[in-house]
Amino acid sequence: MPWREVSVMEERVAFVQLAQQEGVNRRELCRRFGISADVGYKWLTRWAAGDRDLADRSRRPHSSPGRSSAALEAAVLAVRDAHPAWGARKIVRCLEWQGEPPPAASTVHAILARHGRIVPPRGGQAAASQRFEREAPNSLWQMDFKGWVKLDDGTRCHPLTVLDDHSRFALCLDACLNQTGDTVRQRLEKAFCLYGLPDAFFVDNGTPWGDPSGERWTRFGVWLLKLGIDVLHSRPYHPQSRGKNERFHRTLAAELFDLRRLHDIAEAQRAFDRWRHIYNFERPHQGIGQAVPGSRYRPSPRAMPGRLPEPAYDEGEILRRVPTSKDYISFKGRLWKVPQAFRGELLAIRPTAEDGRYGIFFASHHIADIDLTRPKPVSHVPEQVSAISPD
Repeated sequence: MPWREVSVMEERVAFVQLAQQEGVNRRELCRRFGISADVGYKWLTRWAAGDRDLADRSRRPHSSPGRSSAALEAAVLAVRDAHPAWGARKIVRCLEWQGEPPPAASTVHAILARHGRIVPPRGGQAAASQRFEREAPNSLWQMDFKGWVKLDDGTRCHPLTVLDDHSRFALCLDACLNQTGDTVRQRLEKAFCLYGLPDAFFVDNGTPWGDPSGERWTRFGVWLLKLGIDVLHSRPYHPQSRGKNERFHRTLAAELFDLRRLHDIAEAQRAFDRWRHIYNFERPHQGIGQAVPGSRYRPSPRAMPGRLPEPAYDEGEILRRVPTSKDYISFKGRLWKVPQAFRGELLAIRPTAEDGRYGIFFASHHIADIDLTRPKPVSHVPEQVSAISPD
């Protein structure tokens, strides 16, 4: 993929950070970043030699043992002024990375309070939610739209966010003009080409991954199934089950939207790119022990295929192609309804243990039933959304 002109340095540092992780296929990573292996290894060599000019960020010199309290306060305030939404614990970890003798978080908090840098959070403290975490990167990605933001030119910006559940690595932060399935698919294709494919997505029940009518299956979801990606839905009206997404959105608001105005969609995307780099590689994250998400993330070994796979069926199975304009298939002289999302798709009809009863499948996914013992065809299989958060 070509470099974005506005964030070349951030892209280079992102490459170096990911390439240093244990077990990463560096040549595959070079391909995903659109660079040659020679260029990638050159950057790694320069980085290992201490060349930090790959990134557009300054680094404070290591502190001396005799640093005065005034100098410490200046260091604390410098970090705070660069990142006005960061609290005491994040500043302590940042100072430690810079080589400063790390003060206690209470000391940093006192310095911030003394200099008028403490502002009470809006709406008080957020309620605690039940925590879960997948055991490895790419086991589960969480995806959502943050509420739209009105830009100075009057445009509505819909931020699309994708977060790796294990590492909290932000894989996608895109300024979108709408929330359609086509828009999300275009943005995800870029993320898949760069980071590979996850095992599953965790989403809510809204558009485009859900259907307002309550239908479980959507064309967008079928596209993910073809890529071998399961779709898990949160329980309706329980946003706390998607706590990582909700927390990420609050952080985005506090560290970007609350601090600056954005004129148009292009400026919003440039700001998103810069902030996502800071979030992934510079900002300590409390939920992972004040580490940065980039230190825990590894690209997926499952690369984005050049051609969308079709489901494979065993020889001898009963197969039916759904018409592109109807939601029915024919079997035993009768028409049987299937979800609209599978128009044009090839389905399998498989017998169950009960006489006269069959299941309709898309690959291994059970999408509808056939009951020949009933006088009328059945409709869709019951569409029960998961009632618990994924563990």
